[in-house]
Amino acid sequence: MSNNLALKLREGTSHSHTLAENTAFTKCFLKGIVEREPFRKLLADFYFLYSTLEEELERHKDDPVISKIYFPELNRKQNLVKDLEYYYGENWAADIFPSVAGQTYVARIREVSQIEPALLVAHSYVRYMGDLSGGQSLKNIARSALELPADQGTQFYEFEQIATAEARREFKGKYRDGLNALPIDESLEQKIIDEANHAFTLNRDVVHELEADVKEAIGDHVFELITRQAIPGATEHPHGHGHPHNVAIAE
Repeated sequence: MSNNLALKLREGTSHSHTLAENTAFTKCFLKGIVEREPFRKLLADFYFLYSTLEEELERHKDDPVISKIYFPELNRKQNLVKDLEYYYGENWAADIFPSVAGQTYVARIREVSQIEPALLVAHSYVRYMGDLSGGQSLKNIARSALELPADQGTQFYEFEQIATAEARREFKGKYRDGLNALPIDESLEQKIIDEANHAFTLNRDVVHELEADVKEAIGDHVFELITRQAIPGATEHPHGHGHPHNVAIAE
């Protein structure tokens, strides 16, 4: 039986969390610089990523490990469809494709699903806990920066069944309880922590591919001014609630 895996994951990924916050794309995002083209490309990558993750989690939902953290109310695919319809139009499915980094991320999820499904816990943790935490701040930043109409363009961040701050707080407690109840030994526990760090790396690679679009939109000088300063992040504040995200960063 796992012993406080939730805390071990948080502490064991704190450095990766900080690195994620310090990507140029995320620094710009937190400063309110959100450009439509890279943002919709990010959502397209997320569509492929979450579609794969949710398919594989459902495939293994009766697995003794996965069943503890399988919550369909977290699923993002259908919300992403709404956003892609908004940004790309009704023919969105023909107009989107995953980035090279996005393809690598998707391939890794499928790989662990085949060889060691318990490692899907790491990918679920990194994605969904980030969405429920820092992702909520990112929603507000994006809405303001892109001047979005009501209820359009940020459905990805909306959890209809976990709609309030209090509900999200309670749900994250339930999710942590699930992590702590996983029937795993210390060896598998460490593999899950290692895989969570790998998931952060895969996510950083996705947003790195978008940075050229941001730089082109705002100019080299402004881009350098914004991105040269480090954000302290989770490594320096291990008990705080960091911002985003992958442009999802796990709590």
